[in-house]
Parts: sequence; C-alpha cells; structure tokens
Amino acid sequence: MSSERERDLPLEIGHVLFVDIVGYSKLLINEQSELLEHLKTMVRGTEQVRAADAAGKLIRLATGDGMALVFRNSPEAPAQCALELARADKEHPELKLRMGIHSGPINEVIDVNERVNVTGAGINMAQRVMDCGDAGHILLSKRAADDLAQYRHWQPFLHDLGEVEVKHGVRIGLVNLHDNDRGNPALPSKLHRPADAPVRAGWRRPLVGAALLVLLSLGLALAWFRTRPARLSPPAAVAKETLIPEKSIAVLPFENLSEEKQNAYFADGIQDEILTGFPRSPTSK
Repeated sequence: MSSERERDLPLEIGHVLFVDIVGYSKLLINEQSELLEHLKTMVRGTEQVRAADAAGKLIRLATGDGMALVFRNSPEAPAQCALELARADKEHPELKLRMGIHSGPINEVIDVNERVNVTGAGINMAQRVMDCGDAGHILLSKRAADDLAQYRHWQPFLHDLGEVEVKHGVRIGLVNLHDNDRGNPALPSKLHRPADAPVRAGWRRPLVGAALLVLLSLGLALAWFRTRPARLSPPAAVAKETLIPEKSIAVLPFENLSEEKQNAYFADGIQDEILTGFPRSPTSK
C-alpha cells in the first residue's frame, strides 16, 4: 500500500493565465515575431510576473501564438497580471490579446528539453476559457471567479456570462473580467445566439413541414366525407345522443419531436387550430 501511495502524484493547484494574440496565424512571419517580442516584454514588465518569478512560483509556457503563465503563489495573481497586460496593451493597438483564467490541478514534468514544464486539467481548461473570448476579453472560469468574489475589491470587475459548452461537450461557467478601462465588456461572439440562427430554427422546418402535410391530408379527408353519398340512417332503437356522427374526424394530440421540450406548445397549437376549423356536432360538448 505504501509503494502505491509513493507512486501517486502530489495534488497541486495552479492558477493559470492563458494569453493569445488574435489573428496571429494571418500575419507575416516578421509581424508574428514582432508581436511576440512585444508580448514577452509586456509580460516581463508586470509586477505579478516579477514577484512570482523571484519567489520561484511561476512557470512560463510558450504556445506558439501566445503563452501560458502558471502562478503557484496566489489565485489573484493571474487576474492582476491580466489587468496589467490589458493596460499595457493599449500602447500597442496592433497587439490584440485575449486572455483566459482558471485554477485547477497541474502536474510538474520535465519536458524534452530537460526543462520544468506543467501539464494537467488546469492548463487545458484555461485554454478553453480563453478560446471563448474575442480581442480584449479577459474571461474567467466560474471556479476562478468564485475565489475572487470573496473579496470586495474584485466584485465590481466580475460579470457573470452563464454556462457555455466547450470541447468534448464540457459545460463551464464563464465570467467576464472588466472595468471602464480594462477588458472587453461586450458579450463574446461565441455566446451570441441570433433569433434566426440555424441551431434554433433547424427543428422548426421539419416540424412545420409535417404539420402542413397533416393539415393537407385532413383537408382532403374532410372534402371526401362531404362529397360522398349519405348512408342509411341507423336503426331507431339506438338513442340519437349515443350515436357517433356519420361524418366525423378524430384529431389526436400531436407529439413534440424536437429536442427542445419547452416548444411543446407549438404542437398543441396545431391541434387546437385544426379542431377550431371543423364544425362541431350538435351533441358535442
């Protein structure tokens, strides 16, 4: 049992700031190099990076079009660093940054270059949070925002955006970090859902088409019942009020086949519309 415990990795929580240059891949190689140099200079100049680096509590990871900063000293450090970068970013309008912050498990490893590196869910989730943003956004996972929300001075910066689905169907809560001068107060484009978006309208087209087909079939059936020859009257021994009218149509409830159960009212509305259009029997109630 003791040998199994020794092989277990120690649990460590990293506070990750993921930074990305928007539109990086569309730039010339010279422009990419220049922007990366600007970003590295800005990062080295932040108070949080200098303090964590001096204490040996910072790991920097290159990501091609940006970097990940893993702070191991304070959950506030990524947010404070992001605000510092947002302020410095105004001096370089060509450098369009987006940032994501998450606190989660990390695992320290030695990479192929024999350097200290980190992996783990904390890194992956911070990148997914960042991927939800546009230029200027500083987005936090709900986990990271809940830690900051315990302090009064952070609360005005935190703006809840609700849940969003990210890679592999994982749903995470997002919080937008901004004030009047730093960050981007706009709703991220990935969270927009226009009224005419296919994701909402897709289920309506087949349902409406099926409803029209049913209405057409019922109309033809009604026309056939009205034009066919009348039958002989039933025996007088049967009470009139117990008879089913000779020309009658039963309209059963329509089933809502869409994935959005709250739209069942649409199917109910079609049934009511059909029932309203047919004349009722004198004995019907």
